Amino acid sequence: MANKQKVQELGASLVAAPLHEQVKERIVERITSGAWAAGDVLPAEIDLATMLGVSYGTIRRAMGDLTNEGIVMRRRRTGTVVTGRMPNHTLSRFYKYFRLQTQDGRLITTITRTLNVDCREASDEERDRLKLDAEHTTVSDMVRIREADGSPVMVDNFIVPMARVPDFPQQAEDVPELVFNWLLEQHQIQLGAVHEKVTARLASEREKQLLGKTDEVALALLDIDALALDTLNEPLLIMRHAALTEAHCYVNEMR
Repeated sequence: MANKQKVQELGASLVAAPLHEQVKERIVERITSGAWAAGDVLPAEIDLATMLGVSYGTIRRAMGDLTNEGIVMRRRRTGTVVTGRMPNHTLSRFYKYFRLQTQDGRLITTITRTLNVDCREASDEERDRLKLDAEHTTVSDMVRIREADGSPVMVDNFIVPMARVPDFPQQAEDVPELVFNWLLEQHQIQLGAVHEKVTARLASEREKQLLGKTDEVALALLDIDALALDTLNEPLLIMRHAALTEAHCYVNEMR
């Protein structure tokens, strides 16, 4: 009973995971978001245990895993320090923070603002990529802006098949910020992989307007066209992202 209460304190979205994994997830979220940046010294383990409402042993196990993965390191006389290395498995956080960094290597946290959601028929290309049959061709087309430090840096476009997600919100104000977390919590659909195609192109007039760059004659964008797959390798949704590159870069770490 005590463990169940602790799990609830750490958040309902991770109730299926062992307690030390949930603790590890919460710590990684703070690191990934930049709340604890590279070089920061984490609170003492006993303090972390109090903060998260878990036992000291649970914290020790979580911190041991984080140390083995190189996300934190222990220094004598200093404590546990954030290394700046990104976690291996970050799909649950992938589209909350994305992989945008400043040119000096600082990971940025973005805030999303949904502009509109339209229900429409899928294009031939979208039907093919999403493996839609002839009787289920309706998709939800969502457009939103990502802002960093108060300025727009990316235009997002999500194409969600209504056959898989018939209750996807149709009002901009109802769209969840973390779409993949919502899919997991509401439909038990888990993100398994993301296939990306990254190119460079010039912004359209509409994109210039959305990004506040209407005075630019030609504006270069990083174009990221992605297909999200579930854990059974079935198409889940299409994502298209157009990002500014003046002050930011897109990071893809492989190991």
